[in-house]
Amino acid sequence: MILGKKRKLGRTIGELSKGEKLSLTERIEDRELLLYLGLTNDANPLYIQHDYASQTPLKKPVVPAIMLTGTMMSAISKYIPGPGSHILHHTVTFHKQVYHYELIEYLFEIKDVDHTNHTITVFAKAVNEEKDLVIDAEFIVCPPYSIHDIDEQTLENF
Repeated sequence: MILGKKRKLGRTIGELSKGEKLSLTERIEDRELLLYLGLTNDANPLYIQHDYASQTPLKKPVVPAIMLTGTMMSAISKYIPGPGSHILHHTVTFHKQVYHYELIEYLFEIKDVDHTNHTITVFAKAVNEEKDLVIDAEFIVCPPYSIHDIDEQTLENF
């Protein structure tokens, strides 16, 4: 409990299975880009300036790689295994750039459940609207631990 409100945790390691999958689609729009750029004070013209990007081989502004990584990390934190989990390690490869407003489909799969080390391995990949691979990644994740209510053991020593 946090300040009297019970928070829902994600699934514990015993509730997770190798082969589980999650699919979701995301589209990065101007609002998210501007929030990111403002928050990080990142002034890279390749992310927002159409006139600059049009003169590069990319031809138009791209989504910052860290925003795409953040989308994957958020999915792990929200869904697989969910709240209370912690990413211990990740590797990400960006195969193609992602442009503003492009619809990206992410697929996550649990590849390993390691009870001894209390970790799971999650592979992720993302494809664009043309089904081209844009990202693949691997995450080592510590799922949430089972937490018992404080008053569960009240009066236990009487």
